[in-house]
Amino acid sequence: MTYDIAIIGAGMAGASLAAAIGARARVVLIEAEDLPGRHATGRSAAFWSETYGGPAVQPLTTASGPTLRDGGYLTPLGSLHIGRREDAARIDRLLADFAGSGVELLRVDPATRVPGLRPEWVYGISEPSCAYIDVAALHADYLAAAKAAGAVLITDAALLMADRHDGLWRLETKAGPIRARVLVNAAGAWADIVARIAGAAPVGITPYRRTMMQLRTDPPAPAGLPHVIDINGNFYFKPEAGGRLWLTPHDETRSVPCDIAPEEWDIAVAIDRLEKTVDWRVEAVERRWAGLRSFAPDRAPVYGFDTRVPGFFWCAGQGGFGIQTAPAGSALAAVLLLSEGDVPPGVDAERYGVGRF
Repeated sequence: MTYDIAIIGAGMAGASLAAAIGARARVVLIEAEDLPGRHATGRSAAFWSETYGGPAVQPLTTASGPTLRDGGYLTPLGSLHIGRREDAARIDRLLADFAGSGVELLRVDPATRVPGLRPEWVYGISEPSCAYIDVAALHADYLAAAKAAGAVLITDAALLMADRHDGLWRLETKAGPIRARVLVNAAGAWADIVARIAGAAPVGITPYRRTMMQLRTDPPAPAGLPHVIDINGNFYFKPEAGGRLWLTPHDETRSVPCDIAPEEWDIAVAIDRLEKTVDWRVEAVERRWAGLRSFAPDRAPVYGFDTRVPGFFWCAGQGGFGIQTAPAGSALAAVLLLSEGDVPPGVDAERYGVGRF
């Protein structure tokens, strides 16, 4: 069978795009792993924040909010950006960056929001809209919607070769040959590798390791604790069920695309930073994991047809923001791919085009 569109990668990017395309085209999702979502999607910190990723990402996050809320994927959490006296300029910059964006940001006393906060943390900016996001449900629902519309999912199908003749891609995968008129690169950390296989110039999609851990603390993470993030980007933590805490040192260590694992040094750094922020004692590290966040050179996502290789479409570079932007990002990608429909409100399609490189 010849498909209209072959999507490489069935993580959040590929699954949401296939669902957004729906029955308007014959779609095949080609996944290298035995199950979709094993890498960045399955290792997410699972929160939705309109400021996370900065002003370039915010329009996609904000435009995704109504779909996520209406679908029941968000649970209120709130976020608190904290800083010390020497961080006044960064606090002011945060407010300036999102002035006029519609994102609600409020100056607050951080000590009233975080019990046990050490006294040097004097600045606080509350972001009330921040929420938990049910990543597993969202991804599963996108896959189910895509399949209901006729999409075919093929797993254990790493891409080996891609060649285009007479307007048709001939793909060789570990699961066998596939033919399609359009090839979509939604391969996450492997996006530049897929581009090379297809004869397209890489745009510099670079994977970085991000470490996460679940802690048991004394006292337990307080009820009502918001997501707490250092204004300098050195850590964030958020409460989880059972009084547990999820913590990251907000590390970004360049990596090759792989099944990434955490490093003990990063675990130790994160705990040290936490203990310099609050007077809680870490009793145990109950879980630890790492994921790859893949960025384009300007750290904004890449959506659109390649400027030099016909029939090759980019849906990559979502960094750590691909889940919270999935509804708007997939809607934008579907509009550009099919040349029909409306761009999500407040989103500038040209801002994310591959032509900027």
